[in-house]
Amino acid sequence: MRSDPRLIIGRETFDDAGIFVLSDDLALVQTVDFFAPIVDDPYLFGQIAAANALSDVYAMGGEPLTALNIVGFPSGKLPVEVLTEILRGAQDKVHEAGALVAGGHSIIDEELKFGLSVTGRVHPKRILSNANARVGDRLILTKPLGTGLLATAAKRGELGTAEQSALYASMCKLNAGAARAALQVGAVCATDVTGFGLLGHANHIAEASRATLVIDASRVPALPGAREAWQRGIRTGGAERNDDFLDRRVDWNGVADVDRALLIDPQTSGGLLALVPPARVADYLSLVPEGVEIGEVVERRQYGLVLA
Repeated sequence: MRSDPRLIIGRETFDDAGIFVLSDDLALVQTVDFFAPIVDDPYLFGQIAAANALSDVYAMGGEPLTALNIVGFPSGKLPVEVLTEILRGAQDKVHEAGALVAGGHSIIDEELKFGLSVTGRVHPKRILSNANARVGDRLILTKPLGTGLLATAAKRGELGTAEQSALYASMCKLNAGAARAALQVGAVCATDVTGFGLLGHANHIAEASRATLVIDASRVPALPGAREAWQRGIRTGGAERNDDFLDRRVDWNGVADVDRALLIDPQTSGGLLALVPPARVADYLSLVPEGVEIGEVVERRQYGLVLA
């Protein structure tokens, strides 16, 4: 396999994006993400997809610069106005991030898919990486969980107006402020919580850093209606796959089934899991008041993840 010392973060640490150094004080952050619609409104879908892709750059401590649209569109099955609204929603969100849409690529596909490839910049010595967890760091989650459960419930017409509004607001919110605050308080490790669920992404940190993350399941926040959706029987295929993968990698300690469901729920445009020095937790939470402290990093144990 070809290597290059300028590629300082690639696939090895399970990080959210790759980082390529251009000079002593400048590196590129590169990522790509796309998926099928999880909401019916095209403009909203574009916003969510863009926020989700931009989040990978924020999770590395970077600043988004440009984005390229990636489109699979079922021409003849949907009016072109649907695509126009998706692109408009994405562009508005990219502009909110201070970045630009530089173009993109589309193909005709049987199923609608949309996402973005995002390029950002970061200082090579101010990176948030999965491999940088330090014993004693506190785990701060900046958005509540439950987008997978709630989006599935919404598609079935089983979600109230207030719960829908909270879900959509969460998925559209950029992680820019949470990332800037992490750097400001001296954090060096973070990830964004997306398709692998909170525990899946926490496991990436545990493996890359050779540490154990202890999580207090009772403190993990949930979006309104998420627990109730699971109790009504809402399930997702992504959660089942996450559960299968994590089952023997986690010391579950008898956690309640509904809490387990939230911890493995695949998120779309979820929050950051920021690892903050213990002396700076209060400072971080003053900057990110929606954040919740849910655990800490300890020396490596038998399991990389332990639920308390």
